[in-house]
Amino acid sequence: MLQFPTWKILLVALVCLLGLVYAAPNLFERDTFGDVPTGVPGRQINLGLDLQGGSYLLLEVDARVVVQERLEAIVETARRELRDAKIGYVGLGVRGDLAGFEVREPGELEQARQLARKFEPGTEVETDGNRVTIGLGEKAVAEITRNAVQQSIEIVRRRVDETGTREPLIQRQGDNRILIQLPGVDDPERVKALIGQTAKLTFQLVDLGASASDALAGRVPPGSKVLPSADNQGPSHYVVKRRVMISGENLVDAQPSFQDGRPVVSFRFDSVGGRRFGQATTENVGKPFAIVLDDKVISAPVIREPILGGTGIISGSFSVQEAQDLALLLRAGALPAPLTVLEERSVGPGLGADSIAAGKVASIVGLLLVIGFMIVAYGLFGIFANLALLLNIGIIVGALSALQATLTLPGIAGIVLTIGMAVDANVLIYERIREEVAAGKSPIPAIEAGYNKALSSILDANITTLISAAILFQMGSGPVRGFAVTLAIGIVTSVFTAFTVNRLMVSVWLRRRRPKTITL
Repeated sequence: MLQFPTWKILLVALVCLLGLVYAAPNLFERDTFGDVPTGVPGRQINLGLDLQGGSYLLLEVDARVVVQERLEAIVETARRELRDAKIGYVGLGVRGDLAGFEVREPGELEQARQLARKFEPGTEVETDGNRVTIGLGEKAVAEITRNAVQQSIEIVRRRVDETGTREPLIQRQGDNRILIQLPGVDDPERVKALIGQTAKLTFQLVDLGASASDALAGRVPPGSKVLPSADNQGPSHYVVKRRVMISGENLVDAQPSFQDGRPVVSFRFDSVGGRRFGQATTENVGKPFAIVLDDKVISAPVIREPILGGTGIISGSFSVQEAQDLALLLRAGALPAPLTVLEERSVGPGLGADSIAAGKVASIVGLLLVIGFMIVAYGLFGIFANLALLLNIGIIVGALSALQATLTLPGIAGIVLTIGMAVDANVLIYERIREEVAAGKSPIPAIEAGYNKALSSILDANITTLISAAILFQMGSGPVRGFAVTLAIGIVTSVFTAFTVNRLMVSVWLRRRRPKTITL
């Protein structure tokens, strides 16, 4: 038990050295080493929202909009299919959570009902007199909501990453909510505006056969709709065709640029979008083409000639910042549904600095008390335990830096708790050794028996605590997870340093000193 082959000694030394090397950058000012790749020594521990300051947002995904869009799509499909089947109908549209229409000829009701079943897979079709209603059903609505939330999380993550925010926490909460923590954000209003904007971009033809004033008075032609303008320098409203010629889903890039000294946004489509864009501009030369963002017309330029390169420019009354933000939104993609801010909190960096200072004081006081107790209680063996404890703290900090785990205030509590727990194993070992010495054994057999007999108790205690930490991490969120991470890392490193490293120190001391008696 006290014999260490050379390879094992080198392995223990390597683990300790790597831990200290990864921990060392935390002794310097933040960002001293610049942007170092993950896994390479030089990265510091990421501080959580409660330590670094920043913004906390709780958002709700309005999945009802996606359901309504799906119903509108069913209506458009119904209009096309019913015309192709030469079935007369009236009252086609969406009412509440149902799409429906009324068949003019009762003899065509069954044909219309069978046709309606094919509009959308999984829909529920019912008839009441001559009226056919189409519903999505509870399962379909639940699936739409789940997909909308998941897609919203990915879009929000891309938008936040584009702003340069380091180590944001973005996760689902409940059925239709998203929790966002943005450590170190100094302009939360801009980030909130970027996150909350749907950024749904479409290209639609302007309906030249209708005036905006007539449309606002309620006389909107079938297949068209009236939209407000986002540009204060042009018309206040436009009447545009409902049919979307090209959508923002086909965009692959968008960048802010300048044209004639004014900020604009240049964009580029993928091959499919470029082909559709080229076809649409070729077929509609001389007609205005509305560029619509979140149901507002950004601009409506007249197509002078076919645009076949798959690229274009969005112009408007943009400031430089607005052009940059619009390009960012288009690159990240559109949200499937609007987001509503339910809760917003800001944490100042001063509060985080106070928390760090308090955490340092707690850690130092706890460390000094533990060191003092171990020396008083166990003498030289207590010094061995203290050296292992210091190595343990260094390895914990190194592990957090290497894994780029986020340290929160509860995480500091986990480290302080680990300081106390780290010497538990040594206390068990030393008390076992005392019992063996009291039984009359010589130093080497007593020490070896102490380590052997304490091992099972040490493993039992730490494995149960590790299971608790895993449950906390799985079931908890935010600060609770931070506590679970530091606790789990602390348990693993404590067992390593308290049992392996400490045993190596004792083994080296025994070989060199060869004491006749030991005092504990």
